[in-house]
Amino acid sequence: MPAAADHLASVRQRMLQALIRRRIASWLVPLLPAGALAAIALAGTFAAKPLTLTVSLALAGAAMLWAAIDFALWRRRVDGQLSSWLNDAVPELEDSSATLAAAPDTPLGRLQHKRLIARVGQVLDDERLRSIAMQKARFNAIPLALAVVAAAAAWAYAAAHSPQYAPPTGAGPAAQAAIAAAGISLHAEPPPYTGAKPSEGAPRDLQIPQHSKVRWCAVNADAIIELGDGQNLQALAGRCAEWTASDSIFWRSRHNASQRYTIRVTPDQAPQVAIAAPNESVSVLKPDAQSAQVNVSVSDDYAVVKATLHMTLARGSGENIRFTDKEAPLPASSDPRKRNWNKQWMLKELGMEPGDELYFFVRASDNAPIPHISQSPTYTLRLPGQQGEALESTALPSMVKPENLRSQRQIIIDTEQLVADSPRLGTAELRARSEKIAGDQAKLRLRYGQFLGEESSLFGDEEHGDGDGHEHGGAGTQGPGGFGTGNIAAQFGHAHDQEGNATIFDPATKEVLRRALRAMWDAEKQLRAIAPKPALPPEYKALGAIKELQQAERVYLHRTAFVPPAIKEEKRMSGEMTGVASYRRAQGTANEFVPADVRELVQALGGDGALPSLWSKAAREAVARIKDEEQRLSAQAAVQDVADGCQPCRAQLRAWLRATVQQPAVLLQARPQAQTRFGQVLQGKGAP
Repeated sequence: MPAAADHLASVRQRMLQALIRRRIASWLVPLLPAGALAAIALAGTFAAKPLTLTVSLALAGAAMLWAAIDFALWRRRVDGQLSSWLNDAVPELEDSSATLAAAPDTPLGRLQHKRLIARVGQVLDDERLRSIAMQKARFNAIPLALAVVAAAAAWAYAAAHSPQYAPPTGAGPAAQAAIAAAGISLHAEPPPYTGAKPSEGAPRDLQIPQHSKVRWCAVNADAIIELGDGQNLQALAGRCAEWTASDSIFWRSRHNASQRYTIRVTPDQAPQVAIAAPNESVSVLKPDAQSAQVNVSVSDDYAVVKATLHMTLARGSGENIRFTDKEAPLPASSDPRKRNWNKQWMLKELGMEPGDELYFFVRASDNAPIPHISQSPTYTLRLPGQQGEALESTALPSMVKPENLRSQRQIIIDTEQLVADSPRLGTAELRARSEKIAGDQAKLRLRYGQFLGEESSLFGDEEHGDGDGHEHGGAGTQGPGGFGTGNIAAQFGHAHDQEGNATIFDPATKEVLRRALRAMWDAEKQLRAIAPKPALPPEYKALGAIKELQQAERVYLHRTAFVPPAIKEEKRMSGEMTGVASYRRAQGTANEFVPADVRELVQALGGDGALPSLWSKAAREAVARIKDEEQRLSAQAAVQDVADGCQPCRAQLRAWLRATVQQPAVLLQARPQAQTRFGQVLQGKGAP
């Protein structure tokens, strides 16, 4: 029996190797986030390299430890469950693989044991063991997810605690020496809502959030700070001069005028709202849909204080439409700068029924003192109604639906049934059924045609019934003796051709109506000719036009914020003209697109003479209109250089000023009328 035991050990070893090949991906993939984090740290992206490297090594060690534990568990499972695995996956072993590990005592058992020994080498090949390993061991994504979360958390922590706006400065000897040499210490205090840390140290370039407070503190003697926009801040010895950062600017100390420092201001951005699902502004759901996917993400540079989903449910048709508003807050996440919301809304939870429409948009605000509010476009979820209900309802709210008129869908169904039954029908029955459907089509055509002033039929054999909305005489129109009242038009005529009925709709709606009526005419002619099959295409065309009218009958618009002023009733019909402006406009004059002081300064900069008085104010006001930040800072530096007496810098400032001149708009003016002698005589202003 030892031979049998050795053979089973070989199978166990091969099975373990197959499982290792199957599980090796689950062991190695969790090392990727740790490697990516270490690569970012070594590349110098973070200032906190020791932290990121430590986290990377910890993640790698945890992944290797988990791989060793998982290997030991699978090895124990192979030792204890190999027999049951073989019995389930290999029918040729006849549920007797357990006998390979122990010598049977009975003669029948020994016979079975010998049969398995002879068969096991053939049935337990590498392909069979690989299939067993694929069934038992699958890819485990939990360690990978944990590694990704840990690496992302370490990355976020290192990014949050790295210096974002200014390099850290301390009270070391180098910093103290720089402050003493400059005679000024620079302090920057960002707004509290940004969460950025204050900084202080020697004069240097800064990048700070908008509305930060910048202080220049004089150490030993008074200091004068000159800003690029022309301001001069004076800091007395031992005191500070303060400035609120609203736009990027450069500054210098009058004590050291050759050294300029730049303060770059990062504006506070409004929240960014993105809707990933649905991906279309108007999404038509399936008639049997039970849910709808909504995926919303909101992000801000500092924090998202409030984000809400505004929903409006529209129900009804025509003039009977009801709107229901609902507001749902988006849940906050661990990161205050982001809110991601992904939900599979059940239509019952939203209150949607067939034929309803749901309009929704997302509105978000940040944590600024004056919050920035962003709003996404409006998206529409449309749940189609039942075919019967949708087509029985009219496209226009003022249409009447008598019971004896049938819908276009029913006409199509009857025509298709007639086409299917035509081989088994006689000539008389085929004609009768086709004529009946043609009559229904004619009534439906007249029902829609009355809104275009149409009152005639194609063949003239349709008669108005009692329920079609027309009265042809009767007790109500007879006078004494049974004779009519004399109003023949009211008794026998029709009011279809009145101007109000024919022009009640806009041109687009009337065009769709004409298309539907033309298709109904074509279908009716084919049905009258006992040709039901050619009548189907125009019937479907008419159905498409009716559906287009139905879908256009409901339009949702946001309410506008404009409220007209109240009318003063005491001034109505009084004829009082005091304070009333004339509707006649005076002739427009050409705007001066180049200010006179800028034009004079540009001309003066072209020579070596003296510049106009107050030229620096005009120059700074002109260059402040430059939108590009880098160009505006360069233009301000040119103004300061010219003020310092730099003659070559005049050409540079002149170029910047010329760049601020915008292209003038085209001004249309009336052509002056020539005064001739004949015109003067005609007006009585002169003698002939």
